[in-house]
Amino acid sequence: MQNWLELEISRREKATEAISVFELRHPNGEKLPAFTAGAHIDVKVRDGLVRQYSLSNDPVETDRYVIAVLNEPTSRGGSRAIHEQFLQGMKISVGEPRNHFPLLDADDHFVLVAGGIGVTPILAMARYLNRIGRSFEIHYCIRSRSTGAFLDVFQGPEFAGRVTLHVDDDPESTPLELARVLDKERARLYVCGPGGFMNWVLSTAEGCLSPERVHKESFSAEPIAAATDDGFEVEVASTGQVFFIPTERSITEVLEEAGVEVLVSCQQGICGSCITNVLEGEPDHRDSVLSESERKSGKVFTPCCSRSKSPRLVLDL
Repeated sequence: MQNWLELEISRREKATEAISVFELRHPNGEKLPAFTAGAHIDVKVRDGLVRQYSLSNDPVETDRYVIAVLNEPTSRGGSRAIHEQFLQGMKISVGEPRNHFPLLDADDHFVLVAGGIGVTPILAMARYLNRIGRSFEIHYCIRSRSTGAFLDVFQGPEFAGRVTLHVDDDPESTPLELARVLDKERARLYVCGPGGFMNWVLSTAEGCLSPERVHKESFSAEPIAAATDDGFEVEVASTGQVFFIPTERSITEVLEEAGVEVLVSCQQGICGSCITNVLEGEPDHRDSVLSESERKSGKVFTPCCSRSKSPRLVLDL
């Protein structure tokens, strides 16, 4: 069950023409639940509509959360509504921070790569690594300087000598030579950005680093393949109820219709809100959030988009 916090938008400002930055604080000045670099929060846009946004501030700050929201033309309503309706001074409901993109506590050289709005968790990581004195570098890929968020921060003294901007429409800007960047002792890659960008980075990294040294978070889902099963059953362990999941419907749709509560948000397998324990059966993973080890274990899955390879799944619900 999600614990919701009632926070106030203490500051709102434009980072670019399409990106707004929101600072959230407790109305009474109380400390907020702690978070770690790479974490995100659920934001309740309105009843029935929840979206996830990564925290960009340093985890040492206990009095505020800072998020950046891109007003996407293809938005299903979330980012557009936030840009139009979330004003400074109003109160909103947000979930406690969760982290599916954590920094590993290792004596490594951290290569932080961001594409577009994927810079938000990368900025929090950079601030944390800088504060504790770890070795790292940042590569920020943007279409133009007018679309890049937090450029004043990246080009300021805090990250002097650590940041390289790769700007598509700037003839003086150099493209990201990722294979060369990753050819460093103890390199560990963290990358976040849109789907096409992520595919390129990850395919390049395959030839440079072992899988356990590559960490990713997607801001858009890969196309989910059509179901190839003929339907299957899902059993709710707490009640013994069994539901048939037809080819054309998701598990969460069927369960929600029956009154079984599952926290869902993106419904695309990228946010991790609905991750559920599997007690019996073999899930057919179709998400973009679980690690390879989590998938291979078969003990957790995302019912918003994943299916089943076995006739029945027993879920810890």
